[in-house]
Amino acid sequence: MNSTTPAIVTQAAVRQLPRAVLLLFCLAYALPGFIGREAWKTADATAFGIMIDLVRGGDWWSPGVLGAPAETPGWAAYWLGAWAIQALPFLAPETAVRVPFIGLLLFTFACTWYSVYHLARQPQAQPVSFAFGGEASPRDYARALADAAVLALAACLGLAQLGHETTPDVARLAGAAAMLYGASRVADLRSPHSRQVLAKTVIGWLLGCVLLVFGGAPGLALVLGAGLLAVLCGAGRSAEATGVPDGSTPAPVPLGLLAALAGVLGASWLLAWGLGALAPFTWPVLPETLDDWQRWLRLMTWFTWPAWPMALWTLWRWRHQLGSLHLLLPLWLAGASVLHSMLASEHLDRALLLSLPGFATLAAFALPTMRRSMSALIDWFTLLFFSVCALIIWVIWFAMMTGFPAKPAANVAKLAPGFRPEFSLLLFLAGALASLAWIALVAWRTGRHRQALWKSLVLPAAGATLCWLLLTSLWLPLLDHALSYGPLSRRIATLVPPGHCVVVDGLNHAQESALRYHGNLDLVRIGAREQDRCRALIVESERQDSLWKRTDLTQWAYRATVRRLSDRQERFALYIRVSPGPGTRP
Repeated sequence: MNSTTPAIVTQAAVRQLPRAVLLLFCLAYALPGFIGREAWKTADATAFGIMIDLVRGGDWWSPGVLGAPAETPGWAAYWLGAWAIQALPFLAPETAVRVPFIGLLLFTFACTWYSVYHLARQPQAQPVSFAFGGEASPRDYARALADAAVLALAACLGLAQLGHETTPDVARLAGAAAMLYGASRVADLRSPHSRQVLAKTVIGWLLGCVLLVFGGAPGLALVLGAGLLAVLCGAGRSAEATGVPDGSTPAPVPLGLLAALAGVLGASWLLAWGLGALAPFTWPVLPETLDDWQRWLRLMTWFTWPAWPMALWTLWRWRHQLGSLHLLLPLWLAGASVLHSMLASEHLDRALLLSLPGFATLAAFALPTMRRSMSALIDWFTLLFFSVCALIIWVIWFAMMTGFPAKPAANVAKLAPGFRPEFSLLLFLAGALASLAWIALVAWRTGRHRQALWKSLVLPAAGATLCWLLLTSLWLPLLDHALSYGPLSRRIATLVPPGHCVVVDGLNHAQESALRYHGNLDLVRIGAREQDRCRALIVESERQDSLWKRTDLTQWAYRATVRRLSDRQERFALYIRVSPGPGTRP
């Protein structure tokens, strides 16, 4: 084992987290937020509308809504959702499209677990050997760190909402995790089953390339892939330079394997280019103003919490082995994704999402080097923070149901006008069971029992899961009312003459998708040949004054203005077709 490692771990500290417990935890994190809710604005609703459009006969080679291409490229995500609707006709489309994305999120957890497991078995990642024995065995040590990495990934605050959407971002996240897994498998190339290892390496790398390239991030796929290949190429020299004893130095990665991985990456990119699946290239730009940098720093601070401070601690404590695979591979994934988020002019959070597997991997390697005082600080901070958050969620829910306390109830009524809370026994039981589980976990964590390496991340991961589960159970009707276009679409549908198509002008893909699905309306864009047979017209309010430039207003009479009750900015004017004559304007 490595005598220069900062990790000092006994066999007693690497006891296994039961597989059933870890699996139940992953399911408890993945399922809430996917089940029982409507599509939320804007990216989630847009992606769902594109999938519905494909099922209804849209162009599979150019996914979009009403013939307009998708603003966010991502063939892989749109195809998976559309195939799920077709394959699961017994489920509501909103539920069916989420099945493959539940799988992608769980796949991300699995790739992160196996990546850390194989990286932790690298000779340079092993803990110090004791003079009289008793140090952690390589296999148990690797499993303990892999368990911790999954907990660290779930604890990241930024994963909660974006990881539970049906958007290309989830496919890209899974692709980044799969590429990390494929690169980490080279640690086992010296095993007797090297052929099986080689196959798993190429398959993992292939899945990662496909999900990234066909998920709408071909440029990032090239950057990540090239960097990971460069790290693997120099793995042998890095090991020798860090002073690992002879006999434990990993063999250099075969050039044939590197060529195969590079070929898979290049073939995926060229195939996507040939099929026209690549997004138009735009030159990236760094944040220009101080406000832009502050906004990015604030996002970076909370989005990757609590993994980023632990990752920094890892880099400091393992600073004499920065050339090791178990540090370089996740560091490149996290660093490239962070840089990508800096250069993204918008959707900074979605660009930063891909860094989370890398941060979680680095955070796991902090645990063997952490002092007990730091571990206790993390536990107490997490306990107080998530307990207070859970209490606030419960108090506001109780105020919604009973009107007491009066101030929270008044705030809900002000922020969500028109919302009428109704008690749901199922949602209440889900929230109550989650809260009881949190109390039991806190009692276990503060009890007197043997120290486990992954214990410091139990409360952060469970606390994040608790709050997310409470939000998607107790607050689910409120969130649907505030974030879904469903109520608006159903209200507009009651004002439209039945059996006729509707002309739309100035609506985005999410709004059009909601009107088609929730309102069951047949939509036609203004200027289309089919608009002459339509009896109603819906225009976004800001485009209302210039509507006369795009259509003959003498054929339309103003009927009403409808807006989302929770958003005063989204207003739509409704017109009804009349006989030719003077139009009526609001």
